[in-house]
Amino acid sequence: MTSTFESSIREIAFPQQSVYKMLSDLSNIEKVKDKIPQDKIQDLTFDTDSISVKSPLGAIQLNIIGREEPKCIKLETQKSPMPFNLWIQILPVSETSCKMKLTIKAEVNPFIKSMVQKPLQDGIEKIADALQMIQYE
Repeated sequence: MTSTFESSIREIAFPQQSVYKMLSDLSNIEKVKDKIPQDKIQDLTFDTDSISVKSPLGAIQLNIIGREEPKCIKLETQKSPMPFNLWIQILPVSETSCKMKLTIKAEVNPFIKSMVQKPLQDGIEKIADALQMIQYE
């Protein structure tokens, strides 16, 4: 059964193109990895199209499977305790700002949905918090 989890919509004080350009190339994580809590994520590796981490839930690898410049980046798990897709949607507000929303679509067994719902929702909000704080220019 597919379940959808969405972050709140976040306003970012940078142009849509700048945000898209940084987020669509995962090697840009190098610029912000010092802001990632080391107690939550270990063995972080990344390149232009993929990211791998060890989390409290286990090893996770995400690959970019689609880019719709400048509005959407789609990622999919290649390795994960639970398969999921992550979409980063970026829409313009003005020439100098945009808004962003994250969406996770996961194949969740109905029996474990109640156990993973709160951690997934909290996790997607924390990712959105981190992405909102990046200096995109």
